[in-house]
Amino acid sequence: QVQLVESGGGLVQSGGSLRLSCAASARTFRRYIMGWFRQAPGKEREFVAAITWSGDSTNYADSVKGRFTISRDGAKNTVYLQMNSLKPEDTAVYFCAASWVNTRRESDFDSWGQGTQVTVSS
Repeated sequence: QVQLVESGGGLVQSGGSLRLSCAASARTFRRYIMGWFRQAPGKEREFVAAITWSGDSTNYADSVKGRFTISRDGAKNTVYLQMNSLKPEDTAVYFCAASWVNTRRESDFDSWGQGTQVTVSS
């Protein structure tokens, strides 16, 4: 498993932007599919975005497509989630996760970060 630490969350007004970072502590980082999930109060955790180890394939939830961009820097063992045009419904705890499978299914991700809070005010 890989250790993951998220950062970059905070409070932002509707329409604003934030960039989340997820630092991984594993020399095998480049072999993992990296994903972002989020969990709003009272709701189940849901898939947001994922990226292959090479960075040549990305996958997004329909709710964030066109507004969020996932990327990774292999040299820094870090994956990012650039979030633009944020809406109050994007408010949630955002989790970084790693998987050996190119998937958006939560159960296929076996390493998780502790989460970072994103709050979007209206």
